[in-house]
Amino acid sequence: MIRSHILICGGTGCTSSGSHKLQELFAQELEAKGLSDEVKIVQTGCFGLCALGPVVIIHPEGTFYSRVEEKDVAEIVEEHLLKGRIVERLVYADTGEKGAPVDINVSLNDTGFYKKQVRVALRNCGVINPENIDEYIAMDGYAALGKCLTEYTPEQVIDEILRSGLRGRGGGGFPTGRKWALTAQNKAPQKYVVCNADEGDPGAFMDRSVLEGDPHAVIEAMEIAGYAIGATKGYVYVRAEYPIAVERLQKAIDQAKEYGLLGKNIFDSGFDFDLEIRLGAGAFVCGEETALMTSIEGNRGEPRPRPPYPAVKGLFQSPTVENNVETFANIPQIILRGADWFASMGTEKSKGTKVFALGGKINHTGLVEIPMGTTLREIIEDIGGGIPNGKKFKAAQTGGPSGGCIPASLIDTPIDYDNLTAIGCMMGSGGLIVMDEDTCMVDIAKFFLEFTVDESCGKCTPCRVGTKRLLEILDKITSGNGTLEDIDRLEELCQYIKANSLCGLGQTAPNPVLATLKFFRDEYIAHVVDKKCPAGVCKSLLQIKIVADKCKGCTACSRVCPVGAISGTVKEPHVIDQSKCIKCGACMEKCKFGAIIKE
Repeated sequence: MIRSHILICGGTGCTSSGSHKLQELFAQELEAKGLSDEVKIVQTGCFGLCALGPVVIIHPEGTFYSRVEEKDVAEIVEEHLLKGRIVERLVYADTGEKGAPVDINVSLNDTGFYKKQVRVALRNCGVINPENIDEYIAMDGYAALGKCLTEYTPEQVIDEILRSGLRGRGGGGFPTGRKWALTAQNKAPQKYVVCNADEGDPGAFMDRSVLEGDPHAVIEAMEIAGYAIGATKGYVYVRAEYPIAVERLQKAIDQAKEYGLLGKNIFDSGFDFDLEIRLGAGAFVCGEETALMTSIEGNRGEPRPRPPYPAVKGLFQSPTVENNVETFANIPQIILRGADWFASMGTEKSKGTKVFALGGKINHTGLVEIPMGTTLREIIEDIGGGIPNGKKFKAAQTGGPSGGCIPASLIDTPIDYDNLTAIGCMMGSGGLIVMDEDTCMVDIAKFFLEFTVDESCGKCTPCRVGTKRLLEILDKITSGNGTLEDIDRLEELCQYIKANSLCGLGQTAPNPVLATLKFFRDEYIAHVVDKKCPAGVCKSLLQIKIVADKCKGCTACSRVCPVGAISGTVKEPHVIDQSKCIKCGACMEKCKFGAIIKE
């Protein structure tokens, strides 16, 4: 009889930290202690606290061990599983710091990171073994599909999704039920359901985590969509850079077919649905639905003019529904628990929850799912644990290269589609990058422009040429050669690109520039007029100097300088030759007396 379960995170983050090795070591230790028949090891998906991996949770106590190392395994087995004594030094502290004081009696759900979260799309991530269909079925898996096929007409399924208020979680926010209804009304001998798992925003990993932790939910949802619109074939377009997600998704497809839950005559209803995986080659533009479909067809991933929209002519010129992973992950729960339940969460026009990949200058990086309408302050301070090292919050970038930034002055903004649009931002797929006072906002705009310039497919001139010209102007400004006219030229060019680009990549590429100009224009002016980078980031506008009164002449700085730019004798103030200095900052890190500063 199993008395304890060891849940070990098998998501990409923890796997890269060695969680797969921990599974082997736990199995060996349990065997050595004669506990193999009493304790079960379960590989799960992501728990959310990615920065604390490898993560191990032991039930029934619910003890959350963080940053577990190979040398800790024997102690956990000996102390916790044999003697019943929790290894307190490894227990997750609400501060996120290993070794900090903890209250082992506090439920994990009551910690700052979890207590304001509501997990719908992530409900099974970190709970079940994603490679075991029986565990998914035990969590009401495929019950929603069975309900649709035996109790609902296709029209009733669409109506339920419409009433729920679910909007596309891929960035556009188009009502999901409306998209399904538009596709259903178009008659054709073949229709398709496509899952967009091409998640390409820097810092975004929501879809990857869902596929790694709960692949059957996506399969079930795609079948429900197929039934609703009259499609019998589906494709999951997933990045080849997600090997764990691809492997688990394929296992899930094979298991569902073996159980008769995918394929012919599902639930003896006469409904057929088949599913295939298509691997993307990492092109950001293939996150756009028409470019994605073009790629599935075997062609170069380039967007198509719209109309006609995919609901009329999509994949292989047939009516097609395309949603992203997170959107699909909500569908089974809406069917099982009802549209009113889902609509009770969130705001008037943005129902339900949203998954964010929380990263950047934040104490608790990881994956969070919060009700729409939660303020940015709650996400950063309560869930994220605030900014490290006592630094001040400066801005948060939402929507990656397609989004904008929310400044500190708007930290109490409720996060939903309309509020973000109103301030010149967008939800995007869910990347949320936090920036502190040491971040240069001009440099941030330049970073995202570099990304979109590289990722432009080149099909239309406004995007292909326009983004390149934007980047050239930003390069000019950050190198100290910009003028005030360049700032005006930036804004004019941004508006032209937005108005004339063919697809969403080009239309939204100027957003980071426009947002930083709107909220941080003073930084642009400082770069142009004062030839200074207020954050001390842009190297061309930076000088590293030694304060003579503070320098003790210890020579530590000169010994680490890689280009020999620092000179001086022992116990005498040193100096930096600015013509040689490459501004790497190695001397600042080495100085113990605070004698080296950036200007």
